[in-house]
Amino acid sequence: MHKLLAFQDEKLLRRALTHRSYVSENPEAGEDNERLEFLGDALLTFLSGEYLYHRHPKITEGELTRRRSALVDEKQLAKFAIEIGLDFKMRLGRGAILDGGYQNPNLLSSTFEAVVGAYYLDKNLNIEAVRACVEPLFASVPESFVVSIATVDAKNRFQQWVQTKISPIPPKYVTVSAGGASHAPLFIAKVYVGEKLYGEGKGRSKKEAEKQAAENALAKLKK
Repeated sequence: MHKLLAFQDEKLLRRALTHRSYVSENPEAGEDNERLEFLGDALLTFLSGEYLYHRHPKITEGELTRRRSALVDEKQLAKFAIEIGLDFKMRLGRGAILDGGYQNPNLLSSTFEAVVGAYYLDKNLNIEAVRACVEPLFASVPESFVVSIATVDAKNRFQQWVQTKISPIPPKYVTVSAGGASHAPLFIAKVYVGEKLYGEGKGRSKKEAEKQAAENALAKLKK
């Protein structure tokens, strides 16, 4: 068992593994993992940034930002989730399972974030304990892969264009829930530069919707 799953409070781990689709079908299950996911996302953003800052002392801020995005990308976090054995430990509703939820990158990445958040709470807010678990995962990602993902990420490319052509202020993304099933939500994102709308996108997660909005903005620029 991976040490990120070694909890003193098993109830906390169970909540981290519990998707809202499971709670929808089993109301007695208690709280789902969305609040823990929020906390885990913040921790991973900070720890990945710190990891890259110390590992690459000569890399610019822009490149560090792009590489951080690659390390905490939905697909990469889903790979981490599978690596530590979260895939079939997730507590999903029957609909989510039938739709291939155990292999769904969005569900896997969200659960990984929730487990990281829960682990932090379980270790009495000891960020060193979390760092000891996630830095080896970051280090396991090939450098060439991180660089390639950082280069092609649509949000990074659009931000570079904006800061080169228009303003040093990065574009702003506004993302809202647009419904969908509990195990397959739909989000709509709009990206603005100042007050001007540049692109729109849809996705099964906020991150995916924002990337689609950036792709839409880049496509419009090519025209």
